[in-house]
Amino acid sequence: MTGFRATTLCALLSLGVMSGCGKQAEPPAAAQAPGGGPAAQGAQASTPVGAPAAGQDAPTVTGPVLETMNASNYTYVRVKTDAGDVWAASGEFKVAVGDRVTLALEMPMENFHSETLKRDFPLIYFTTRIGREGEPLPAMPAMMSAHGGMGGGSAAAAQVTAPIQPAPGGTTVAAIWADRKSLAGKTVTVRGKVVKFNGGILGRNWIHIQDGTGAAADGTNDLLVTSDAAAKVGDIITVTGTVAIDKDFTAGYAYAVLIEGAKIELK
Repeated sequence: MTGFRATTLCALLSLGVMSGCGKQAEPPAAAQAPGGGPAAQGAQASTPVGAPAAGQDAPTVTGPVLETMNASNYTYVRVKTDAGDVWAASGEFKVAVGDRVTLALEMPMENFHSETLKRDFPLIYFTTRIGREGEPLPAMPAMMSAHGGMGGGSAAAAQVTAPIQPAPGGTTVAAIWADRKSLAGKTVTVRGKVVKFNGGILGRNWIHIQDGTGAAADGTNDLLVTSDAAAKVGDIITVTGTVAIDKDFTAGYAYAVLIEGAKIELK
């Protein structure tokens, strides 16, 4: 098994927007998926649950892969462990049934519904760290810096350097960073170029935009947007949504500022 690739999910796992995640969370009892089938063999109630506090390493488990599938650039695996079967998902990687893997139990989600797979998972871990047994796991993604920069993340790299003209009545990425405390809870409009896109995760699309303002050194050149609408890398879009600040989702994922529930227009 080669080519394991850990993908930082800091642009994906906003637990504050759970409306697209299916049923109300409750302890998974008999792990039965609607209609039976392979999903009924998901994580059992005895599986270790509970995300670590921010900045702390998550516990790990090791075992053979019993089932695997790819969907929306993600690989799902069901792993047999001493505590029961564990479902996990991460950035797409090569794996086969029978391979032995070690994974970090990051971001547990109960009663998660995958629209792409049309399956329910009583418990699944959205992990950034998974690899072959015996090989060291990738380091946990760095937390945001004091200014909210995406430490260790690729999206904050300066991909747009020439300033993009703001939308009429709109603002800039740098201004949203600078005024984020006063803008919290308010609606803003900003225009930028899409530099990263992840779609269909937890009922939302996750988009990074840059407009040539701000500094790559502290990440203030890059803004995360969540939306029901889709966009492509390279698109110049105008987004209108609500500013949220200081969101900490544990397991190393924290955001000083983002725009939630955005409406998107091309240019």
